[in-house]
Amino acid sequence: MRVVKPTVAGTGTLELVDRELKPDTKKRLSLGKALAGLDPDVRFDVYRNEAGQLVLDPRVSIPAREAWLFRNPEALSAVRRGLDEAARGKTKPLGSFAKHARGE
Repeated sequence: MRVVKPTVAGTGTLELVDRELKPDTKKRLSLGKALAGLDPDVRFDVYRNEAGQLVLDPRVSIPAREAWLFRNPEALSAVRRGLDEAARGKTKPLGSFAKHARGE
């Protein structure tokens, strides 16, 4: 049975994944079904409203050395454009870059 409710934040709908879960003595819940298919590196922000409803907002972390890209809209747009072009086969061979490699 699929039960769908509108979200509080208005970002779509919520789908009922499981019913009547009961926390164990340490107040833990098993969320195996709800987490199926998510990125293995996912972490969650947890929100609770006045009615006691909990919302898990999935997040993934990025290395600090890569954060600059997400803070630079022009560079991020260029990377996304390049990825889109590559996905559509809009690439051309540029030859070997071996002469630019640093010896280790």
